[in-house]
Amino acid sequence: MEQKYGKSERIWVMDRGMVSAENLAFLRGRKARYLLGTPRSELKACEALLLEKDGWQEVQSGVEARLIPHADGKGTEQYVLCRSTARAEKENAIFRQQSERLCAQLAKIDSALRCHAQTNIEAVGRRIGRWLGQYPAAARIIEVVVERDAAGRACALNLSSRTERGQWAHKSRGTYLLRTNCIEEDPALLWQWYIQLTQAEAAFRTAKSDLGLRPVFHRMTHRVEAHILVCFLALALWRVLEMWMHGKGLGNCARKLISEISTIKSMDVIVPVKRGATKAHLRVRTLARPEKRVSELLMRLGLELPARNKILRDAALPEAHPPGPEGEM
Repeated sequence: MEQKYGKSERIWVMDRGMVSAENLAFLRGRKARYLLGTPRSELKACEALLLEKDGWQEVQSGVEARLIPHADGKGTEQYVLCRSTARAEKENAIFRQQSERLCAQLAKIDSALRCHAQTNIEAVGRRIGRWLGQYPAAARIIEVVVERDAAGRACALNLSSRTERGQWAHKSRGTYLLRTNCIEEDPALLWQWYIQLTQAEAAFRTAKSDLGLRPVFHRMTHRVEAHILVCFLALALWRVLEMWMHGKGLGNCARKLISEISTIKSMDVIVPVKRGATKAHLRVRTLARPEKRVSELLMRLGLELPARNKILRDAALPEAHPPGPEGEM
């Protein structure tokens, strides 16, 4: 990147999945500026700040942030503590769903053990472990203990909640902790730089979901390059469509636009014709009348649907007797 575009004014933005001590040392060694996500475990040091009501600044609708000086006091780094209401609600919903499903499965195991005690404790543990692994968010809060009878057999499950972990999980949902060596003092600007990562992630989702360009495992270099080119061109067209919509005052949700326009249907009608002794068929393409809301959408975009049907040459029509001019049958 630096060889191709230079080093000036570049800020490296990475999520916590790419942050490691080695990567951080590499960036510092090159005197690069960075804005990084941190592991959730580092949020624990900010527990008191999360409970404070003052000192927060709204950086986006539903998102607040505040700057935190680095503990070393040297001023070479600072932290950005962020909390999102929408993200917290989403994580709470995920946790509730996982808790309900995990407890339901553990209840089944408990009922089975109460009816028939099991001597194979390891098998019971593996069964419990599979469900705990499937619902990790709930598994961190719910503690499971296998009870045994006088013969040492597993006879029931005892479920309890890890209160301290549960309280901290509730506080930390929807929060982010970023670290940076940038001297910027506006948390809103730092937040805007960081969420550019979501634009890159959205591009991948668009390519895979909306455009249907799922990964293809090519083995030859020229095929790999061709696939990348097709993906890039498709994404560029998608972005142009979003900009076009924005310019027309229709927002920038291309997915919604395509969904509405996809309701416009075309159909081909086969019409038998006779020219002299020759019998053949003509294919007439016509468009169904769009719904009112779709017609208004097309009008806002400045698009017009064909008013006349289109006559296509059918393969069954001999070349010696071609169809007449368009509209003549």
